[in-house]
Amino acid sequence: MTFMRDGGSLWDRLSLDWSSAAHAVWAKHDRPTDGWLPLWSHMADSGSVATRLWDIWLPPQVRRIIAGPLSVEEARRLAIWLATIHDIGKATPAFACQVDPLAEVMRQAGLTMPEFKLMPDRKLAPHGLAGQVLLQEWLMERFGWTRSAAHQLTIVVGGHHGVPPAATDIHEVATHAALLRTPDSATSWKQVQWEFLDRCAQACDVLQLLGTLRAVKLPQPSQVLLTGLVIVADWIASNPDLFPYFPEAAGRTGSERVEAAWRGLDLPQPWKPVDTKETDVDTLFATRFRLPVGAEIRPVQRRAVELARSMTSPGLMIIEAPMGEGKTEAALAVAEVFAARSGAGGCFVALPTMATGNAMFTRVLQWLDRALGVDQRHSVQLAHSKAALNKHYAALVRAGRRAVHGVDIDGDDALPRKAAPAELIAHQWLRGRKKGMLASFVVGTVDQLLFMGLKSRHLALRHLALAGKVVIIDEAHAYDEYMNSYLDRVLTWLGAYGVPVVVLSATLPATRRRDLATAYAGTPTADAAEDGYPLLTAVEPAGQPVTIRAEPSNRSTTVQLEPLEDDLDALSDRLAADLAQGGCALVVRNTVDRVLETAAHLRSRFGADAVTVAHARFVDVDRLRKDAELLERFGPPQEASRRPTEAHIVVASQVAEQSLDIDFDLLVSDLCPIDLLLQRIGRLHRHERGERPPRVDEARCLVTGADWQAVPVPVRGSRRVYRSYALLRSAAALHPHLFPESGARQPVELPADISPLVQRAYGSEPIGPQPWQQAIEEARLQEEAHQQEQRRKASAFQLGDIGKEGRALFGWLEAGVGDAEDTPRGRAQVRDGIDALEVLVVQKRRDGTLATLPHLGQGYGGRVIPTDSLPEPQLARVVASCALRLPYHFSMPHVIDRAISELEKTYIPAWQTQDSSWLAGQLILELDENCRTRLAGYDLRYTPADGLEVSHAG
Repeated sequence: MTFMRDGGSLWDRLSLDWSSAAHAVWAKHDRPTDGWLPLWSHMADSGSVATRLWDIWLPPQVRRIIAGPLSVEEARRLAIWLATIHDIGKATPAFACQVDPLAEVMRQAGLTMPEFKLMPDRKLAPHGLAGQVLLQEWLMERFGWTRSAAHQLTIVVGGHHGVPPAATDIHEVATHAALLRTPDSATSWKQVQWEFLDRCAQACDVLQLLGTLRAVKLPQPSQVLLTGLVIVADWIASNPDLFPYFPEAAGRTGSERVEAAWRGLDLPQPWKPVDTKETDVDTLFATRFRLPVGAEIRPVQRRAVELARSMTSPGLMIIEAPMGEGKTEAALAVAEVFAARSGAGGCFVALPTMATGNAMFTRVLQWLDRALGVDQRHSVQLAHSKAALNKHYAALVRAGRRAVHGVDIDGDDALPRKAAPAELIAHQWLRGRKKGMLASFVVGTVDQLLFMGLKSRHLALRHLALAGKVVIIDEAHAYDEYMNSYLDRVLTWLGAYGVPVVVLSATLPATRRRDLATAYAGTPTADAAEDGYPLLTAVEPAGQPVTIRAEPSNRSTTVQLEPLEDDLDALSDRLAADLAQGGCALVVRNTVDRVLETAAHLRSRFGADAVTVAHARFVDVDRLRKDAELLERFGPPQEASRRPTEAHIVVASQVAEQSLDIDFDLLVSDLCPIDLLLQRIGRLHRHERGERPPRVDEARCLVTGADWQAVPVPVRGSRRVYRSYALLRSAAALHPHLFPESGARQPVELPADISPLVQRAYGSEPIGPQPWQQAIEEARLQEEAHQQEQRRKASAFQLGDIGKEGRALFGWLEAGVGDAEDTPRGRAQVRDGIDALEVLVVQKRRDGTLATLPHLGQGYGGRVIPTDSLPEPQLARVVASCALRLPYHFSMPHVIDRAISELEKTYIPAWQTQDSSWLAGQLILELDENCRTRLAGYDLRYTPADGLEVSHAG
């Protein structure tokens, strides 16, 4: 019979025959109740939980990675043993002296120690570090391990509180031996410490294994995941509601105690995907994505699944295809193929923004409804800071509320009890910032993935979470050099773990495609031999890329490009002419200030009702409303129920580039990098609509935002956002389409021209007219210096390379950032940006009372918000839904401190409680009754039509 399949037998093995001294050693203490837990009991609890985690919860893919050079059964016993003995460092004077009544019991049993106040240096030996030293000594003396060999296991014990120790930490403990064993009773202390280690090794059946393991070199990925597993086991076993303290809660057998705790926690099991290799591709897509009757799947979708099935082992797949070709559906289908073959237990989908994450979350839920078996129950997570405001995720949270009494959810509000019959739930225990990624299916911003490459506390948990999944990275072209530096480091670790990855993009520069392949393979790779389009690239771990072309679908669009001078009157005249017989135009500006300026001018010409504004400077609830309205008016024909019949103009920022399936008759765009311009063009004549108004029946994009005289000079705001080099290369690539040498302009053919344009713009060959070359070269030098600085800044807190096999994780997170969370400061670590201040926007009335914004719907507009008590939950949620990130003006070094100082004057003590996750710690922006205010030298005005307008105070 395989060792300890139920987890309870380990508890029973460790519950009897301890010496009186060992029985007196304590591990947990609750000061309010004076309850406590013996160390032997916590060891038994932790090992029993680890048994259940390994056998029931851990995906096969993770078990395989942990095993490394071992058999899976050997790795199982090793993991359970490490979880069992992880707190051996609590059997030391440095730890035990903290609670005098319990320490006195230990003294009476022969384990003498000074009083707490007489051990000022005890912090030099935190119990994780102390345990590492004790375990190292035991392995070396008992089994003849070398010091370096022992380190690869002891580091798991030393790092179970989130940060593996450095070599200097070990040295400090060695010079303060009295922290581990009081000199006058050192023999007694050592006997007890070894009693624990001997008994646990015997109970976990690792004595023989430890005798042979000393010659094995354990890879660092295995060490990381072992640490993550021990952390999870410890957190669960440390919950007193699941594992009550003794002696008050005595009375259950070990098996009963473990079974009750596991049943109370009720963690959903990992995904067990159906193997679809015998299912033809058409049937797979028809069943997963509900294709209309008679609809055919896209060639790129078919080729992606066929390529995934043909790979020797799952690895990295890069899918480059035009907008609207179904790349998301292709990625999800490939994820099923990869997961079935690799043993992945879930899927993580990374998006560039919260808005794209929200849109993707709905699509993933629809896929899961069709892909999961009817008897399967899985945890789902929307991983970004505004997830609680998403109605679909909120419904899953309600389904996940259950009777796990007092379970720590990592800072979130406690949830009331409720049954959870739903197949998909946001499980209560998995809802914290550090634990959320452990859910089986996660959709979130790319920051959650990039955090895997950031030296931060409890990083092993994030690695454990992602090592068990298929990872899908969408919109891969949307990241700058700083973020790409983190992404490449993350891909290196994912490749070392053998995690299947799918990368999606409209198209990538050839150099970026090679960088992704090299990072994942862990070895330099050759350039792709194929440069066609659509393009699929497959890379197996430690392998070379294989590229294949997919046939383009029958969808094609011919787009005429024209330059347009950057003048608002010229824009108005052109729109008036082109929309004279109706039509819907999209004007995309590179900054919000230009959006608002343009919209104001166009309204004076066309009327307020004919112009709509969309950008990111709205409170959350208005941003969601704006997105919904855009889809209702300009979405696909089957969904757009209110498309304007008269001429209409939408003036938008980059929010129109992605996530929204919107369709316009005419496009005006500021000059931007070529791949982003092509994204914008993807909103032009996107769907079949029959006849369009006569003057816009041909797809046309007017490119503005630059002085087109002689050498182009992009406007200042565009240079600040995108920098000159990318803008000039984009203009140079488009030159034949904008400024023909003779005759008519050459149209852009989509999708045929997408890849050639991107490769030219991002290549190194000279392009553009000769008079442009000096300006392009000067911009190139500036860009190279900027990118070098980006890489230097990114490396400051970036995880290092994977060490050679057998090298312990000493200093793995040394000089890290501490805790990394989904906050502005956390996101700033993996994005090259300064912190954006977020505020909750309320209205302050003349009588001094606070109220919600007057325009809010569902009866919540203008509601008085109590300040002498906590608002009721729904009202608090409404206030939280009026969060707004202040623009860059307020993040400048000379402004941010002043802004924070002024905002902190609105401090409401009644809101700063643990029961107020919506409001506690938030900055409040008070608007007057005209929805205006002044902040840090700027005048602010908010309207539901235009969002936040900012101007210098007069």
